[in-house]
Amino acid sequence: MNKQPISLRVLLCATIAFGATGASSQEAYDPMRPTVNPLGPAASITTAPAAELDPELGNLPVGLGAEDTYYQCIACHSTAIIRQQHLTDQRWDYLWTWMIEDQGMYEPDDETRDVILEYLKTHFSSER
Repeated sequence: MNKQPISLRVLLCATIAFGATGASSQEAYDPMRPTVNPLGPAASITTAPAAELDPELGNLPVGLGAEDTYYQCIACHSTAIIRQQHLTDQRWDYLWTWMIEDQGMYEPDDETRDVILEYLKTHFSSER
């Protein structure tokens, strides 16, 4: 019978299985992270830096228009609906008109409309 504590046995097994490279087991094997660039060696995979989210505004990204967008939109739906969208700029314009004409959304002044649409297009567009 092995008298080593369980944690020491786990550490020894991990060292043997993954080598003494200093990589954790998560770093050594992550089925969601490709080990080879699927686009080939010339391509690089980059991700945009994560935007700072404002928990007081339903986790919308911080930025000019976040507050106007929050108060305009939460009258009818949660910010989760907004955050899941990746629409073209033209589709955001169409949706705005549809929500006002067909869904009864309150229509703000032109300046507020422009600020909100610019915010939506900046943070939730498929074109960026």
